[in-house]
Amino acid sequence: MKPQQIFSIVEDDLQVLNKNLQSMVGARHPILSAASEHLFSAGGKRLRPALVLLVAESTSDQQLITASHKRLAEISEIIHTASLVHDDVIDECLTRRGVNTVHSLYNNKVAILAGDFLFAQSSWYLANLNNLHVVKTISKVITDFAEGEVRQGIIQFDCNMSMTEYIEKSFYKTASLIAASCQGSAMLSKLEFTLQNRYYSYGKHIGLAFQIIDDILDIIGSHHKLGKPVGSDLKNGNLTAPILFSLSDSPELLYIITNEFENDTDITKAIEIIYQSKGLTKAKDLAEEHIQAALTILPNKNQIPNNTSLHGLTMLGEYILNQI
Repeated sequence: MKPQQIFSIVEDDLQVLNKNLQSMVGARHPILSAASEHLFSAGGKRLRPALVLLVAESTSDQQLITASHKRLAEISEIIHTASLVHDDVIDECLTRRGVNTVHSLYNNKVAILAGDFLFAQSSWYLANLNNLHVVKTISKVITDFAEGEVRQGIIQFDCNMSMTEYIEKSFYKTASLIAASCQGSAMLSKLEFTLQNRYYSYGKHIGLAFQIIDDILDIIGSHHKLGKPVGSDLKNGNLTAPILFSLSDSPELLYIITNEFENDTDITKAIEIIYQSKGLTKAKDLAEEHIQAALTILPNKNQIPNNTSLHGLTMLGEYILNQI
């Protein structure tokens, strides 16, 4: 199996999910309806729902995905999209997934309300799963999002930020939802408690690797892959793994960031310095470490040779690395 074929394992279910998302968040107010339709028509990687479905298929009896699994996949994408709407307002990002952001189309008030509405809708559908353990697990994610944003806001342009702080922030902003989605899927499959926790750990490491690679792409990636301008995080003072690794080698980069890119050419210069340092390589190595940690948690695919979804979960790390 090639990494790009992973999503094909659950392709039919993802196509149904894409159709369901817009109807699930249908709103009475035309502005909210238009905002929601705009968000979901933009697409995206659908990584989180794909993980829910892959975990479901690899852990369920006869590799069947239940209606509850499919609903959890939809909920995970709604929560993720709601967080992006709020992120775009905070970061003043004008494009996302290659299209204009909600606040750039309307205004900040509409964008915040649209994000709140999506969080509310996800909570309602989550409650209707009638599984208290899943509700508790996924609900904690929304708290984590807020924690991550507060942490990021406090440490903007802070060159004394540690790698531990970066990993913690990345967990709250990205890995928490991925970890909880994997665990929630395992819960719906009625796995024993220890196995549920193992899928949580798998999702946590996959989520951290995904965020680190995304942060590398912010420096080197094309606008097409990112769906937003290159260097957006850097410009906003969000210091990520490649930047933190590069800072230890470059007093000039430290000076530029500490002065918050006071000159028009500073962003370009900072990116050049990061390219010339070992920061990008060290960041990729860190992502690979988390992918290896995730793979050690999964059951041995050789012991379950016919489980295509399990094989897909093992290949996901390679898919993430191939985004660079």
